[in-house]
Amino acid sequence: MPTPARTWRRAGLALTLALGGLAAGVAPVSAGPVHVPRSAQSYVVGGAQTLADRDAVAATGAAIDSIEHGQIYVSATLTEAAAIRRLGLAVSPVAPPAEQGLDALLAGFPANMQKYHDYDEMTKEINDLVAAHPQIAAKSSIGKSHEGRDLPLIKISDKVADDEAEPEVLITSHHHAREHLTVEMALYLMHLLVDNYGKDERVTRIVDSREIWVVPNINPDGGAHDIAGSRLAMWRKTRQPNSDKTYGIDPNRNYGYKWGCCNGSSGTPSSDTYRGTAAFSSTEVSRVRDFVNSRVVGGKQQIKANLDWHSYSELILWPYGYTNKAVEPGLTQDDASTFQTWGKKMAESNGYTPKQASGLYITDGSSLDWLWAEHKIFGYTFEMYPKGASPGFYPPDTVIEKETTRNKEASLFFMETADCPYKLIGKQDQYCK
Repeated sequence: MPTPARTWRRAGLALTLALGGLAAGVAPVSAGPVHVPRSAQSYVVGGAQTLADRDAVAATGAAIDSIEHGQIYVSATLTEAAAIRRLGLAVSPVAPPAEQGLDALLAGFPANMQKYHDYDEMTKEINDLVAAHPQIAAKSSIGKSHEGRDLPLIKISDKVADDEAEPEVLITSHHHAREHLTVEMALYLMHLLVDNYGKDERVTRIVDSREIWVVPNINPDGGAHDIAGSRLAMWRKTRQPNSDKTYGIDPNRNYGYKWGCCNGSSGTPSSDTYRGTAAFSSTEVSRVRDFVNSRVVGGKQQIKANLDWHSYSELILWPYGYTNKAVEPGLTQDDASTFQTWGKKMAESNGYTPKQASGLYITDGSSLDWLWAEHKIFGYTFEMYPKGASPGFYPPDTVIEKETTRNKEASLFFMETADCPYKLIGKQDQYCK
């Protein structure tokens, strides 16, 4: 785990830069607050009382960050904020959590987030974990990000070098750049499995009977940008350049099923929910697609279930996001009942609120919808701590242990159930022979 050495390393870097600047006759960087330019700002929307109101707000392209006490907290461009006002709703700017007293004057995580892993620290943690457990953990890659960062893929299984005929589970984290707690969740789950193998009967049984794939950081470029300035940037998207000289695609609006269909994303490049020029136009999303497609072996998808970690709002969500209907072509009543039963069961252990994704607001081009429609992979989004807008996307590192271990039971139950989710509704003989 990271140590206070990080703080000294970053402080030393700042001192070196300052002294170097003085030696060269260059004015040192000011210690005063410098705001990172953003395409989107934070607003609170009042008067949205119904699901139709929330869908209308989402249809403007604004990213809905949380919903509490009849108010919607959004990240929106000036154009999107004006569109929300035209709906007859009250829109007021608010300071994002990153600017409410956080000490973020040095590049990297601020003082109260030093135990979070940046990209290099995450990579070292993974390398050390795999080196310590080579019989059950192996590291490879699903490819490179747009800016050339490796997208690590970790496999955990009892015979990790073999492609066994076992149910496979996919764990993904960090679609959205500012959701750093999700990287910690992925690292926690990897340690939970490998550190307790051979010691904990339940963990050992899971590792012996599953092939578990972990993609702990889908959006490393966006994550690095989010902590690169003198203040946390509240950055959501990737860093792929757009034709209008803006940057970024919302990776969780770029998947192929129902892409751009239903006012659940934006076609405007500056928007936080920009869906890209085409499905899978995001470099990173296309890498996820290629890996998932590669797990079709002998005409059969080996991945049975996916946990996709996001923050925040303390929710468990399942497909579909593009429609409010629970039953649609390709998603039967038995499927819907299984999703609902499984989601509610997991929520019993972590206290999250379970619901169909569209019950929050309409989204299109999401990973959950594509995984199910294309591959019949049972997928869930876990929206982590906090429940409300404070501390929002940047909780202090003192919550990491509590909020990751909070999901231990739900995660283990998920991996145990992945072989045949239909057993939760008593139909395993019909679907899982």
